[in-house]
Amino acid sequence: MGGGATHPGHGHGGGTGGGLLDVWLPAIALLVCATAYALALRRARRRNPAQGWPAPRSMSFAAGLVLLAVALLPPLAPFAHRDFRGHMVQHLLLGMYAPLALVLAAPVTLLLRALPPHRGRRLTAVLRSRPARLLAHPVTALLLTTGGLVLLYFTPLYDTVMDRPGGHWLTHAHFLLSGWLFAYVIAGPDPAPARPGVPVRLVVLGVAIAAHAAIAQLMYGGFWVEVHAPIAEVQGGAEIMYYGGDVAELLLAAALVATWRPVRTPRRAYGTRLRSVRRPAGRLEEGMRDGGP
Repeated sequence: MGGGATHPGHGHGGGTGGGLLDVWLPAIALLVCATAYALALRRARRRNPAQGWPAPRSMSFAAGLVLLAVALLPPLAPFAHRDFRGHMVQHLLLGMYAPLALVLAAPVTLLLRALPPHRGRRLTAVLRSRPARLLAHPVTALLLTTGGLVLLYFTPLYDTVMDRPGGHWLTHAHFLLSGWLFAYVIAGPDPAPARPGVPVRLVVLGVAIAAHAAIAQLMYGGFWVEVHAPIAEVQGGAEIMYYGGDVAELLLAAALVATWRPVRTPRRAYGTRLRSVRRPAGRLEEGMRDGGP
């Protein structure tokens, strides 16, 4: 990455970082999430004692919460309000690394196993609804993640939200939710309605990789960037996005390969291939009809 940044040299908006509420609010939210997951796991084991639950999924959820804690609690959170490089580290943790860990924990599958059958069918109906299918399409997730970065860093939106109480929390929520959605539709082990095949998801992931690299390059060179921070901070943040984003996207690609389960075509005796029955992409598991896979 090269070129000279052209940003003004004054510091970026401080928001409300470092207050007592900024420590307790995320800490309580993380504790609630951990408790909810533990209760769902306990109920799922009671409803399906013979089925069990893979330990790596629980470990993945715990890792996701740890990454969120690192992003939202001191010492990183106060530093992120003073320095754009800290903000970019927060962005990567909230928008890429933590969502992937949480998605690999398969929380939707766990919830379906924990819910009673009638509530599981209601959740299944929601997942199969038209709005859910539109939201869970990789192109939609790509627009929310990459488009959000363009709006945030190449318009006055960044300084606007960071200079207002609660603005940084809205930014954090967008990073986390859009990042979770993208990881879910690309490589999530949970059932997803109308999820395209692996080739389509690989193409979308490739577009996301190229878009992140382009945004980082433009930011480093100071082209059209509306982040009012010292040049060294903006260039440092761009480098963090460039290299840290590459690592996160490689992990997502590895997760896509690891969670890919191709449908094998059965064969007749004497090696005659049966006519393949093609299942719709992203079809929910049959077991979901009973409230759990």
